[in-house]
Amino acid sequence: MRILFVCSENRLRSPTAAAVFSKYDGVEAISAGTNADCETPVSGDLIEWADAILVMEQSHRNKVARKFRPMLKDKKLAVLAIPDDFDFMDPVLVRILRKRVPRYVKIR
Repeated sequence: MRILFVCSENRLRSPTAAAVFSKYDGVEAISAGTNADCETPVSGDLIEWADAILVMEQSHRNKVARKFRPMLKDKKLAVLAIPDDFDFMDPVLVRILRKRVPRYVKIR
């Protein structure tokens, strides 16, 4: 399972998610952002690579869907509904991710 996690700046939430889920057997996880100044911008290559795209907020889903709609035909695109209130690897954020991500993708 290849999961692309997306937030705004690719500095806190999505890198945390990628770090957490990369440790799961059978999961490859990377992260990207939607803002122009993000660390790693969402790209067509990343969308093609992913089996599932999990975004933190509805606005991220809207941006990804608008820009990459033709590439999303056979992809899972889901909103985790996690606000930008956490630091990188915040234990509360990690708990929320571990609870919500399995709702959308099968992981062990």
